[in-house]
Amino acid sequence: MSHGHGHDHGGAPGDGAGQPADHRRRLAVALGLTSTVLLAQAVGAVLTGSLALLVDTAHMLTDAAGLAMALVAAHLALRPPTSRRTWGYRRAEVLGALAQAAVLLAVGGYVLAEGVRRLFEPPEVPSTELVVFGVVGLVANLVALAVLAGGRRASFNLRAAFLEVLNDALGSVGVIVAAVVIATTGWQQADAVAGLLIGALIVPRAVTLLRETGAVLLESTPPGLDLDAVREHLLGVEHVRAVHDLHASLVATGLPVVTAHLTVDDECFSDGHTARILDQLQDCLATHFPISVEHSTFQIEPASHRTHEHLGHA
Repeated sequence: MSHGHGHDHGGAPGDGAGQPADHRRRLAVALGLTSTVLLAQAVGAVLTGSLALLVDTAHMLTDAAGLAMALVAAHLALRPPTSRRTWGYRRAEVLGALAQAAVLLAVGGYVLAEGVRRLFEPPEVPSTELVVFGVVGLVANLVALAVLAGGRRASFNLRAAFLEVLNDALGSVGVIVAAVVIATTGWQQADAVAGLLIGALIVPRAVTLLRETGAVLLESTPPGLDLDAVREHLLGVEHVRAVHDLHASLVATGLPVVTAHLTVDDECFSDGHTARILDQLQDCLATHFPISVEHSTFQIEPASHRTHEHLGHA
């Protein structure tokens, strides 16, 4: 008979994962600013016919939707675990960031295609109005960036929101530069060039965020965690003879988990040594890797038990 060992930390079902930080106020302020500027720029895009301003408005529309999703995800992430959802809604932030990245990628693709078309068929764009709406957008985006900056590394959700507002700010700069070029040189293609540059800024960031959130959903090994090194350290614990079914994944930002089956000497089950081995295993992970004791789970088995399991485990 195999033996599973772990520390009982008490609390609600699935407890052991600390509550994420509450960033809802930051997101709400950023959403309010973005929504206000969105309305102003939408009017400006209609009045001027500018691609750069239209693109920035469309980008801001996706950002407003993304910030709304981020706000909902941040609210869900704070809900406690239950017997049906043992991690609560911690992964809601990953789903929110994934959705934002997908929308950004779609907007970026449209921007690049429309920008190329307008290089050959540039419409007339009034530069004065373009500057006014560009400055309004830039000021609001800088304020929103200041609000989000302090928490941008706290979660995928906040990082996605910060990147969206940063792209908006860069887009506003592009609108202003295009307006200045048109006013001083009369070169109408500057508007299309600004739109293309905004698109070129959007796409790589969207792809990066898609890749990172996709890796979480695929339960890939967390970034910066060398699973071969983890195996080596676990095998270095006295009496541990083999490690199999070793898995590591990331539930949400700051919540990596590791599970493993470990084969130990049969005598450890008769002399009561297994409890000490468990402590050594968890201390080993907590000391050498960014894995807390609460988020590591080991099944300790006697060497004779291996004959009852199917071989070929990782």
